[in-house]
Amino acid sequence: MKRVVITGIGALTPAGIGFHESWEGVMSGSSGLGPITKFDASDLRWKIAGEIRGFDISGYLGTKEARRFDPFVHYAVAASIMAAGDAGLSVQGRLSSYLESGGVIIGSSRGGISTIEAAVTGNMLMRKNNDAGKRRRRGLSAYLMPSTTISMAASYTAQKMGIKGNCLGISNACASGANAIGEAFRLLRSGYAGPVLAGGAEAPVCLLCVEGYGVAGALSDIADPSACRPFCRSRKGFVIAEGAAVMVLEELDNALRRGSRIYCEIAGYGNTTDAYDQTRPSSEGEVRAVAGALKDANITAADIDYINAHGTATRLGDSAEAKTITGVFGKRASSLPVSALKSATGHMLAASAAFEAACTAMTIKTGMIPPTINLEDKDCDLNVITSPLQTEVRNAVSQSFGFGGVNAVLVIKKYEP
Repeated sequence: MKRVVITGIGALTPAGIGFHESWEGVMSGSSGLGPITKFDASDLRWKIAGEIRGFDISGYLGTKEARRFDPFVHYAVAASIMAAGDAGLSVQGRLSSYLESGGVIIGSSRGGISTIEAAVTGNMLMRKNNDAGKRRRRGLSAYLMPSTTISMAASYTAQKMGIKGNCLGISNACASGANAIGEAFRLLRSGYAGPVLAGGAEAPVCLLCVEGYGVAGALSDIADPSACRPFCRSRKGFVIAEGAAVMVLEELDNALRRGSRIYCEIAGYGNTTDAYDQTRPSSEGEVRAVAGALKDANITAADIDYINAHGTATRLGDSAEAKTITGVFGKRASSLPVSALKSATGHMLAASAAFEAACTAMTIKTGMIPPTINLEDKDCDLNVITSPLQTEVRNAVSQSFGFGGVNAVLVIKKYEP
């Protein structure tokens, strides 16, 4: 089977514009969370979110083009173009012809939900005005359906970048971005020429998502930037966020032929379902996903040096994950470094899964483990890192779990010729 390496990364997150700025943001230990500005949240209990600030879509899409798509597509296209540039696949704005036969796999949990919400709200207002005898307003956009479908992040990225090979949109709850990377890994390992752009994109900071997740009991109602507190006794839930992260994956021989800079190698992928509950996680299913990824990578739990945790800061989720880590790693669980990056970025759903995998790659490349912030009173026996830690990491696990008991785990390792 072919070896698969990461040669480029692009991202937009509440921690920064671009992957390297986002990486520096999480390494600094600062929070990217703040008061919701996308809509009026004054009447809600949940007032904090992770919003992207200072991003200009005009560098990636034309004005008319941008209006036709939900922001999650904007973010996917921008992160993909950034990743291609980082991989040396674009020069002065011209994309390499090597991309044409490649592929795109991008995951999203909520797709164009913000645009759907705005369209439904506007249409209801239009009907109300009509009933009251007021001037008729324009109805739904002809672009509403195609522009908001989950697969549009992948398909429009392919269209914009001239990619004509494999194209797939994945929706597997919060694990979607990790599943996209895992499926791209499988594709390339089996002999697909590539390259493949893979990751996740979300724009869920809207009333429907905030109130929806809130009434489900999943969101933190702490009203300050420390609202997301993974593995902390005072945690009250996750904080919704928007963003995107995309990697360029290549078969090793092609990457070497191009003289590419290699971040690291993807070695294993585990994908399981709990078959247990709609929202409650099961550590048994998570354990099988981690074990499957280790087996796929042909290594053991003893070989792992670092875990990038799902770490949402929900009571059930953190407890199950701590039990999972202990179940897989045994006595080493109390000393093995663990990070929970949603403490800084919020929960970007599919984009978090991809961004955390990218940060795991960067940890292996740089030997720097990013901190978990907002952790004052740990309620588990894990070695949760709260300050940047410099140490060699040769093999690492990135864990992503989602509603419906879907679990995606990636094993990422140091590249060695």
